[in-house]
Amino acid sequence: MNKIRHILSLILVLVFTSCSVAQTEVSSTNKKAVKLFNEGKGYYDSRMNELAELSLLGALEKDPNFVEAELLLAYVYTDARMYKKALTHYEKCIKINPEFFPEVYSSAGSLQLKFGIYDKALKNFEKYLAYTDAPLMMINLVKDGIRDCEFAIEAMKTPVPFNPVNMGEAINSPMSEYFPAVTVDGQVFLYTRQLESKMTYSGFNEDFYVSHFDGHNWKKSTNVKAVNSLTNEGAPTISANGRFLIFTSCDNPVEGYGQGRKGFGSCDLFYTYAVGDNWSPPRNLGQAINTRNWETQPSFSADGKTLYFIRGIGRGQNRQQDIYSCELTDEGTWTKPEPLSYNVNTKGMEESVFIHPDGKTLYFSSNGHPGMGGLDIYMTRKDEKGEWSTPVNLGYPINTFNDENSLTVGADGKIAYFASDREGGYGGLDLYQFELPDNVKPEPVNYFKGKVFDAFTKKPLEARFELIDLETGKRAVVSHSDYATGEFLVSLPINKEYALNVTSEDYLFYSENFVLEGGSIKDPYKKNVPMNKLEIGKTVVLKNVFFETDKFDLKKKSKIELDKLVQFLQKNTTVTIELDGHTDNVGNAKANLTLSNNRAKAVYDYLTDQGVAKERLSTKGFGDTKPISSNETELGRAENRRTEFKIISK
Repeated sequence: MNKIRHILSLILVLVFTSCSVAQTEVSSTNKKAVKLFNEGKGYYDSRMNELAELSLLGALEKDPNFVEAELLLAYVYTDARMYKKALTHYEKCIKINPEFFPEVYSSAGSLQLKFGIYDKALKNFEKYLAYTDAPLMMINLVKDGIRDCEFAIEAMKTPVPFNPVNMGEAINSPMSEYFPAVTVDGQVFLYTRQLESKMTYSGFNEDFYVSHFDGHNWKKSTNVKAVNSLTNEGAPTISANGRFLIFTSCDNPVEGYGQGRKGFGSCDLFYTYAVGDNWSPPRNLGQAINTRNWETQPSFSADGKTLYFIRGIGRGQNRQQDIYSCELTDEGTWTKPEPLSYNVNTKGMEESVFIHPDGKTLYFSSNGHPGMGGLDIYMTRKDEKGEWSTPVNLGYPINTFNDENSLTVGADGKIAYFASDREGGYGGLDLYQFELPDNVKPEPVNYFKGKVFDAFTKKPLEARFELIDLETGKRAVVSHSDYATGEFLVSLPINKEYALNVTSEDYLFYSENFVLEGGSIKDPYKKNVPMNKLEIGKTVVLKNVFFETDKFDLKKKSKIELDKLVQFLQKNTTVTIELDGHTDNVGNAKANLTLSNNRAKAVYDYLTDQGVAKERLSTKGFGDTKPISSNETELGRAENRRTEFKIISK
């Protein structure tokens, strides 16, 4: 819930349990003023706030020092969310009679915090705590206010670098734009735009718009008509390759209004995927994720494994909003969503979650952590144990007394995008970009792209591929190439060695390893993947099988590749293979032949230990007699030192 509104709503309860306003005797001796005050109070009790305002203003005209009328008028304006007027009258209450009603100090302090008047807010909060009979629930909220004031005062002494640049009329319009998402290669920018609509109760509709980068500028954005409906779509998250989209759709149960997107609650998460140049009909992510509560603002990790989103439980000011996450299993189902730890989620409101492509740097907005007041943007990092660090406030002036949210960070870790209604925009909320301060930047990532195709026909193939961090043995990315084009794109942390495994129905699996060093988003790692049909005589080089130098002991990281071979043989139960060992020409030819035989046998032993029948396997060593590259270079010799398998029967 909104912290400031919570304080004010609690005081509205307290005012009617206090004799200060409810009593028949009041401070004014002006009978006309008292009569107008009682009229105003009657109107307020009947929720007729406009009439209450007129009566109370009349009472104050008759008696400017009528403190009860000042207080009740402040509540009228608070109810109407006319907070600047409300603050004026709270401050007048204090000036007329500082000891009249202690809760006025917390009310004034809350609104001063809302408007960034931190010094005065701090004094009023501290004054309130001096009253020993203050309710405990108010004491805790006021202590949070003091914490935020102290944080803000210090933050403003050491502002962080911040130079927001409006993204221009190609992206922004007189309407509001927010919730940006950008593909890993920085070529596609997707966001939500608010439009006027007669089809919704609110009078507006939210649609997706998309812009493409031409190498220099963003092109004029266009409506994503294939996904948008007559009611609301918002808060998109797009996969690393731009082909899979998860988004929020709310109150949209009628056939013909958003393709009949029936949900389980007021807002649900839906998904769609690109088929060539078209998008599939959106579908609900299902009851594993969506509930009768409010699910929104998803962020899908670049490795294709983890979904983060916001779940709101309850309604209105009493809704508790937290960040949840769940995993996509190998079977294509979602695990049960679980809330993030309590050092991230708070008793306040969390929203606008974004997981960077590095897979461990999370940005989100919250009003429950120390901040500038309202919603601030924070950063937390996940360690090797999967635990999240204490969130770091992005600092002033990125965060202010206003609500800050809708942050997205590009794959390079340098540029962030966010929504703001600051002066100088095109209207409403506009989208801006700025360079992140160094202390809250994520790890830099690059991306790996290419095309999967039939080695003989050159026909594009849909294939499943995964990349594994060879140092840790953990799977870094799971993805698929495009059905129509065979193209793929995945994001990866740099300066790591990866094993690549690609599989497609009726084809031999493809094996590769590489080190992703440096580079940039403008200079990605590129690799095309030719796939061979599962045919007798075809050979696959096991490029991720490694041995100790001049030995036949398998290195631990070879297990990743060999387990893939086990899975291949388990799936193709009639296939028999020959395991072949090869060396370079360094050293004695006879010794090389023995070494190659022993290495082939080591692979044979591993496979049989994993349950592969011996009669399906045979081994052969060739020493240095069948080079596939020149032995005159170290690179060529490394390629000649290899283990292969050949299809004998199928």
